[in-house]
Amino acid sequence: MTSPMTRRANFAVLMGAAFATGLRPASAQTVPWSSGTESSTITMPPGATDCHHHIYDARFPAAPGATLRPPDASVADYRLLMQRLGLTRHVVVQPSTYGVDNSLLVQSVKEFGPTARGIAMLDAAVTAEELKRLDAAGIRGVRFGTRLPGGAPITDMVPVARKIADLGWHIQLVSDGDKIVELADTLKGMPVPVVFDHMGHLPEPAGPDHPGFKVIADLIDKNGAWVKLTGVYLLSKVGPPTYADRSRLARAYVQLAPERLVWGSDWPHPTSPADAKPDDAVLLDLLANWAPEEAVRNRILVANPTKLYGF
Repeated sequence: MTSPMTRRANFAVLMGAAFATGLRPASAQTVPWSSGTESSTITMPPGATDCHHHIYDARFPAAPGATLRPPDASVADYRLLMQRLGLTRHVVVQPSTYGVDNSLLVQSVKEFGPTARGIAMLDAAVTAEELKRLDAAGIRGVRFGTRLPGGAPITDMVPVARKIADLGWHIQLVSDGDKIVELADTLKGMPVPVVFDHMGHLPEPAGPDHPGFKVIADLIDKNGAWVKLTGVYLLSKVGPPTYADRSRLARAYVQLAPERLVWGSDWPHPTSPADAKPDDAVLLDLLANWAPEEAVRNRILVANPTKLYGF
């Protein structure tokens, strides 16, 4: 992984080359809730997709019992991140903050337009009519979690999965590695694919040696599961810029099944303190370490999201 100093040196070389050829270089871009200002050093292919970010707006009420209540992070703010990183498409994920009230999610996806898709939170009471409405609004999956209060109980996951199967949606699961092991039989019996948030939250220092990795690998092989290469900063004990421990886990997934991986920023990094947000360009540049071959990176950034979210 390139150090911050090397990144700045490379950036200066690129700027000099741009002036020498008469091109106007892109200016540094400050983005709310993201440290740093540089763009990614990876050349973004057309259709490059951020498959995991959130929108927050205090005008929308938080769910009863929700404990994660970060400051506002708007559609306009996120567009600045897209510009900075050279992203084309993206997936808005319902946070635990709003539980099963997806009003802000639907409004945000509509405001973003056809470049966006959404992942909702729903409970077992959801009707066929509501699912049809959400599908037309660009929603493509339902998120369940066991880590934070908010959203539907995990016991609603299978009933909801049965209701969304005919839509071609998936279940997105944010859960700790130990809980994934506990849920293994349930996940194997799901009628829809499962997408694992944040690399399955497999703990360090075990990483790919954790029993949850084998559960996820089996689900990829036999049930068409997916993994999001997101949240690398969440459980890292090494930290930036290399996140070497989580990078070991990410490389294991790339070696295992690059055709079942997508990347995401996790902007605005709601669990990180306001004065300690990660650098999203560094997070994106990690892909060059995890998947050195450009064709593999482009698959993770473009082809896989196209298939999973129906872009």
